[in-house]
Amino acid sequence: MKTRANFVSLVIRAYNEADHIGKLMDGIACQDLGDLDGYEVILVDSGSTDQTREIAAAKGAKVIHIKKSDFSFGRALNYGCEAAEGEFLLFASAHVYPVYPDWISKMVTPFKEDERIGLVYGRQVGNEQTQFSEQQIFKKWFPEVSDYDQHTPFCNNANCAIRKSLWQNLPYDESLSGLEDMDWAKKVMDSGTKIAYEAEADIVHVHEETPSKIMNRYMREAIAMKKVHPDFTFSLWTYWTLLVRHIFSDSIEAIKTGVFFKEFGNIWMFRKNQFWGTYKGYSQDGNISKDLKNRFYYPNTILSKERRLNQERTKIDYEAQNT
Repeated sequence: MKTRANFVSLVIRAYNEADHIGKLMDGIACQDLGDLDGYEVILVDSGSTDQTREIAAAKGAKVIHIKKSDFSFGRALNYGCEAAEGEFLLFASAHVYPVYPDWISKMVTPFKEDERIGLVYGRQVGNEQTQFSEQQIFKKWFPEVSDYDQHTPFCNNANCAIRKSLWQNLPYDESLSGLEDMDWAKKVMDSGTKIAYEAEADIVHVHEETPSKIMNRYMREAIAMKKVHPDFTFSLWTYWTLLVRHIFSDSIEAIKTGVFFKEFGNIWMFRKNQFWGTYKGYSQDGNISKDLKNRFYYPNTILSKERRLNQERTKIDYEAQNT
């Protein structure tokens, strides 16, 4: 398929996302593309039994089907990328939605400023449904200051863009149980490609998970991390150390914001399942880069302060979209 220059293909992986896909599609429809020539939306559906496909199609998405039995995160992305026409491939989870109408253009800007940049990932925040501890993870992983020359392969495909030309030479690893984004980023960084983080390309990431699903998510990612970084270790001692550190760090933050008594039980539940799932996914010793380990696992610095680059932007009014 011929690639269209200055054109964006949004690739969305979905399974039973009827409660969320409409809001994402509405947010996409509100986008000011700036000097971009246009966009398309490709929904890769892995066997939804609700109205996900119908909602997305009614709002303009091209729907591609993948069997549930054939699904992996990397394979679903490869299906979408193969069908995409755009020079830039923008990935979004089906349960996210953009905060601002310049989300797409902000995600593409770093590519135009530096031809060596091959991957851009954007900021993620939670909403009122997000677990308190997951909010702290978002703050750690997605800070309020951009970085156009990141030195670790950390990224996240819930809000990420790449150049299609790079994907054509390096498809996503379909065998991984997760972290296909970090695996791909590590490989392109090793070849000299740069990774950028854009703090002003904000999306809201909605997680509605039971304790068992939280554990399974982190177990799956730990299994993948072993393959991406085979020397990494996560011992029982590491489990207890990180559990205590994060509960303490989250509790301090909860005290500062006046929600300690309301949130302490949720903090304990989330962190216990996060790190027990991670522990269950590991079985061997080794090392990983200090920067990546700190970014991925260790808590925020207590009493740290962050500053947004631009506080004057107008958010998308989703309520107005439904009136």
